[in-house]
Parts: sequence; C-alpha cells; structure tokens
Amino acid sequence: MSPQVSAHICAYRPRLPAERWKPVAAPVRSVVTAVAPGTCDIARRLLYVVSRLAVWADSVGLPRDPGLWLRTETIDRFVLTGLAGRPGGTVQTCRCWLRRTREALVWVERGEAPPVRITAHRSPRPPYEEHELAALRRWAELLPGRARLDGLALMALAAGCGLAPGELRAARGSHLRTTPENMVLVDAQWLGRLVACDAQWEQTLAELAELAQDAYLFRPSRKAEAAKNLVSSWPARHRPPAGLPPLEARGLRSTWIVGLLRRRIDPALIAQAAGMTSAAALAPYLHWVPPLAPEQAAALLRGPRP
Repeated sequence: MSPQVSAHICAYRPRLPAERWKPVAAPVRSVVTAVAPGTCDIARRLLYVVSRLAVWADSVGLPRDPGLWLRTETIDRFVLTGLAGRPGGTVQTCRCWLRRTREALVWVERGEAPPVRITAHRSPRPPYEEHELAALRRWAELLPGRARLDGLALMALAAGCGLAPGELRAARGSHLRTTPENMVLVDAQWLGRLVACDAQWEQTLAELAELAQDAYLFRPSRKAEAAKNLVSSWPARHRPPAGLPPLEARGLRSTWIVGLLRRRIDPALIAQAAGMTSAAALAPYLHWVPPLAPEQAAALLRGPRP
C-alpha cells in the first residue's frame, strides 16, 4: 500500500458526530488497512461504508469486533435497517463494497481464503483533443444557472486537476487554497496528496471555490453524499450539441494526464499527483504521447553546456 493511501486512511474523519466515530475509529482504519486498497479513491469509499457500518453496529449494541461487523447477516441487517430510506442505488453500492471488503480480508484464526486485493483495473478513456476540450468549455459556460457551475466544476476538477470521479465529487470549496503566486491548490487530508491546478483552469476553479465556500463544488444539492452515479448522471442529463463528444470525467482526467506527459514532466511526479502507486501506472496512457522530434530528443539527451 502506498504512503499516500496509508496517510489518507490515518487522516480520515467522517462527517459524523465525534462521540459516535471515536470509539470505532481504530478498528475501522484497521479493516481498511488490511484490505490494502490500491488508490486513495478506493480507500475513501471503503472508509465511508465501513465507518457507517461500524457506527450503526455500535448504536444497536453489537460488540466492537470487525469480524462480527462483516458477517453476512450483520451486513444484511445494516442494509435493511441502517440504510432505510436511502436511494436504492446507494444501498446496493454500500452492500457491494462491504461484501468486497469481507472477501478481501484474511481472518487467519477462522481459516479463510487469502485476500483479494481491491484495486482499479479499468482501461483509461481516450483524452479529448485540444479543440474538443475548448468547445466543451465554451458550451459549459453557456449553460444556465446551477448547470453551468456544475459543468465547469466537473471540467476544472478533472481536466484541470486530474481528480478521479470519486475524488471530484468529494471536493469542497474549502479544500482549495490560492498561494501568494496565485497558484490554486487542492489541499485536502482525505485526498492524500497535494495537487496544483493547471494554469488554464485556475481562475475558474478559484471563482467556484469562492462561491461554494464549505459546500461541495460539484452538485452541492445532492441527496446522497456518495451516490454511485453522481458524476456519470450529470453528462447524461446535459448533452452537448451535435458534433461535440459527450462530457466524461475519466476522459477529462486522461486529458490532464496525457497533457502532462506531452510536456515531458517527470512521470514519477505525474503519478504522485494523480494518486497512482507508481509511474508504471502511466503505461496505458503513453500511446497518446507522440515521440519527440529528433532535434528535441538530441537536445534533451545532450543536456546543458558546462
């Protein structure tokens, strides 16, 4: 598990009363650490569902034992009673993640199977061409009211900061800060890393943060804090005109990653900013990066004169 993921787990604080969270904080963190999530986004999702399960179990008088919390019958009881009234998609998502957590844990004293490492194995979406991104930005800027703010927030956080869908939906205005040099940084403990916004999106993101204050930057009026389709459902409702590709968060993140690679920025730095475990995770993006011209390659290899 990477240092960023480990730090994210240690720093996690759910939006729950401290008196309810504190008694179960240590075992919740131990459970998620044992699962060994591959990214900060996966760690955040696991922390969210396991903390809700633990707080509910404590409230109904169950022992503070993760082995008991993650029994199938406990999970089913939590889903039926602890999540009563939540949207169906949210309930299904929580059940899925809790069952995956149970499957990934090794309880040696119970003789269960080895853990299955929970990580992401999706092929990256193709990046947008420069003219496509510019046209989509102009389209988003002309949307009415809240749709305009949400569209720009989606683009600025994904194409400007490289946040994954699960990360951008958790971003609040208070998670952004502007330096004396007017750099806009995404600086939140739960993110597990410091991200500098691309200069092309700095002003837009700073304005959105000022409007949002401590509210979510993207879809702040949401009914479910971590709805599974919170990000994907927005482009489904707001389609750009014919001739433009649909807006897609993973494609926007790919655009950010490929843009940095094309600028020949150190891959290790890019991977760190993207929340990846190593620069090897950038390999699927490299075929979108054109080779240097021979003269440029020679100049880089030669280095500066003494």
